[in-house]
Amino acid sequence: MTDLRALCAELGFGRIETYIASGNVVFDCALGAGKVQAQLERQLHVYAGKAIEVFMRTAPEMRTVLTRNPFASREPNRTYAFFLNEEPRSDALDNVRGQGAEMMGLGNREIYVYYPSGMGQSKLQIPMAKFGTARNMNTVAKLVEMSSRA
Repeated sequence: MTDLRALCAELGFGRIETYIASGNVVFDCALGAGKVQAQLERQLHVYAGKAIEVFMRTAPEMRTVLTRNPFASREPNRTYAFFLNEEPRSDALDNVRGQGAEMMGLGNREIYVYYPSGMGQSKLQIPMAKFGTARNMNTVAKLVEMSSRA
């Protein structure tokens, strides 16, 4: 995560914080989200030597992900948001396979999933989720907290 912080600093971002070793980074920047995402993807490509997709959310968007969680009454460590770079199609959940007791819902650019037995035990396959990255609601809440600090 030190390299990710350094990369963000090179791009001129401010107040850079990372959270757990899975690519979560919070920073200040005056540029629009689309430009920031493109810059990060270019720099990560140079760094890694291959394309790395970035899933960008502003602080208000992250708060929305948290507050619109349709499974807010469930365990946050078993409830995930799959972050996408586009709005999921209305039929995004029609072609799932292996569904047991899992519950699913659509967000703005997210797919929410509650895994009552844990994600690791699940056989659920959501084709659209392959185009995203997942974070549990504990992580989302922490990122919201980090992005709210002045």
